[in-house]
Amino acid sequence: MAKHRARKRFGQHFLTDPGVIDAIIRAVHPTKDDTIVEIGPGQGAITDALARNAGHLHAIELDRDLVARLRSQYDHQPNVTVHEADALEFDFATLGDEIRVVGNLPYNISTPLLFHLLKYRDHILDMHFMLQKEVVARMAAGPGSKAYGRLGIMLGCHLQVESLFDVEREAFSPPPDVRSAVVRLDPLPPGTYDIADEPGLSTLVATAFMQRRKTLRNALRKVADHADFEAVGIDAGARPEQVSIADYIALSNHLRQKSR
Repeated sequence: MAKHRARKRFGQHFLTDPGVIDAIIRAVHPTKDDTIVEIGPGQGAITDALARNAGHLHAIELDRDLVARLRSQYDHQPNVTVHEADALEFDFATLGDEIRVVGNLPYNISTPLLFHLLKYRDHILDMHFMLQKEVVARMAAGPGSKAYGRLGIMLGCHLQVESLFDVEREAFSPPPDVRSAVVRLDPLPPGTYDIADEPGLSTLVATAFMQRRKTLRNALRKVADHADFEAVGIDAGARPEQVSIADYIALSNHLRQKSR
């Protein structure tokens, strides 16, 4: 087959480094008991190893030319199903109640895709993704870090985030403009956090970090007063990046109850 040319509109950067491919497979450690879902298999850099070791592999690819290649390649492997679909619209619940998700995600859709996958967290055992290094840093950051913000908080409400290793630009063809990193995401046990109003929490956190250099008292002056901060034990003089996920949830829950 003719070589596939990476398409910019799909954000395609194909992983080619054997050492990185091997490191990803070792991190995922697929077994015959696993149902693996690979998002964006592309030219199949890690697909072969996943297909050999997983009980069943679902490959979700949007590029129809790559779909045709993958279907031809895996036509005689009954444990591989290739889906021509947009992962941003895919119903992952149809693939089972205990799926493991893997992917070299297009960086231009990585954040919305992560939030789409959150809807299916009750069906997901774990996730391993290649992402832009800066995004992984924001996802994994804790309170007090300059990288800590809305992304890490809203994902951290539901996921344990672990940055595994960095990947250089030269590991891809064509090389992306940024460095990458592989991250592992594990859904938190049910009930870890009691969130009364997730959209309200998201709005609260977004409002706080719109003015992250200000104190909470000033950043949230339109939605919370001194009594609100005192009620949940938060220092109103703290800056947004100094407040834990649990405290943001407590304040959001308090404000929702107060509005009733």
